Amino acid sequence: MTEASPAGSGARITLEEFKKIDLRVAKVLEVADHPNATKLLVLKVDLGTEQRQLVAGIKPWTPDPQALVGKEVVVVANLQPAMLRGVESNGMLLAASGGTDVAVLAPIREVPPGSPVS
Repeated sequence: MTEASPAGSGARITLEEFKKIDLRVAKVLEVADHPNATKLLVLKVDLGTEQRQLVAGIKPWTPDPQALVGKEVVVVANLQPAMLRGVESNGMLLAASGGTDVAVLAPIREVPPGSPVS
């Protein structure tokens, strides 16, 4: 019997590989339009022990970006920094895509910023 591959992915990863991903809850402090891209937003988030800037490609699915301020989201905290259209991103906002919609991942109740997600 062969195991089915997870939907939409290639090879499976081990539990040890998954443990390397540092998923954290972050509170959105500020949201701004990206100066050089129409589909990107620049977010300032609180990770409990530090604040970071993230660039996220969620603008087309976010009719009111300011509504994200004060919300908790899930981020990959240990991703290497990347320059996205000239703006540095220090993490990745997680979102689920279903068909033509994208939804930002968030805890169902409030937890302290920086809380680990497992």
